[in-house]
Amino acid sequence: MRPAAAHLDVRQKRTRMKTQIEFRSSKFPPYEGEEEEINPGLWGKRLTEYLASKLAEKGIETEEMAVEDWGCFLPVRNEGFRLALCCEHQNGDDDQFLVFTDPPTPKVKKLFRTIDVTPQLTRVLEALRQILESDSDIREIVWCEPR
Repeated sequence: MRPAAAHLDVRQKRTRMKTQIEFRSSKFPPYEGEEEEINPGLWGKRLTEYLASKLAEKGIETEEMAVEDWGCFLPVRNEGFRLALCCEHQNGDDDQFLVFTDPPTPKVKKLFRTIDVTPQLTRVLEALRQILESDSDIREIVWCEPR
């Protein structure tokens, strides 16, 4: 198992990270009526609740999830900038999921300056890696750069 920092491309001056994770699992089916609440074929509440619980076990506090038209937005308690996990079922098979970070890159523009959020993103991504890789019901984990 490699740490999330290994997902950092140091050749590009630490400006790119693999902050999108695709995987398969039958562990997170939609709740009854969830697809109507979000959009047909899209859901993510069970996955978001699961990640919030597992992140808390690792000392990472989250806030209340927000249901969006694409899936669920899970704010991560953080100072100075917005940090969140976005969780969704991907169009396709019922067991295909995507989790990505907001912000998607380790550099955030705020007013007239750029903030390096690499430490915070790395901490969340490493916890996420540990959570996903340690669960035998989650398979075919693929880390990607933001598209």
